Amino acid sequence: MHLRVTFVAAARSSSLLAERFEDDRPLDQAGWDEVQRAAPELVSLAAAELRYCSPTPRSRATGDALGYAPLAQPALRDCDMGRWRGFTLGEAMAREPSAVDAWLADPRSAPHGGESLTSFISRVGGWLDTRPADDGSRIVAVAEPSVVRAALVYALKAQPSTYWNIDVRPLSTITLTGINGRWNLRLEGVPQYA
Repeated sequence: MHLRVTFVAAARSSSLLAERFEDDRPLDQAGWDEVQRAAPELVSLAAAELRYCSPTPRSRATGDALGYAPLAQPALRDCDMGRWRGFTLGEAMAREPSAVDAWLADPRSAPHGGESLTSFISRVGGWLDTRPADDGSRIVAVAEPSVVRAALVYALKAQPSTYWNIDVRPLSTITLTGINGRWNLRLEGVPQYA
């Protein structure tokens, strides 16, 4: 018995340089345009038996625009950034440089008063491990890029610091297969030779 969980990174709500911690803004025009361009490749994921999303406006809008009609999952919310919520990394660094340095260096730290990176990764992993374990179940989850990164770190049993080395672009997908605590990353695509 195994599951197939495909994460779709939500479309953007701002330029990458203007990304804010726990950003609750809806999709911007560029995000809507991206969804329309990507839809032909992503619409088929609507056939998944279970369809979820992060509770953010942009994740829900991305899922709805792709025809998924996803159910919001609180466990797929972004990392709780405490008093840094709504700040860009640069703004947090300007206000509390030593706290940001500590947060980036130690995945167990939460100088912002919110959730540590290890807690965030564990929460997302806990969500993965509690999915229904029917044989062959297909699940799609539209989530913030940070949630997709956390899911990858958890599934691969990588060091939490690996989180900082994963780049998840808007509307990119990753597929994990497995069950409770035993996940594999599945890379898909058409081979260029056969």
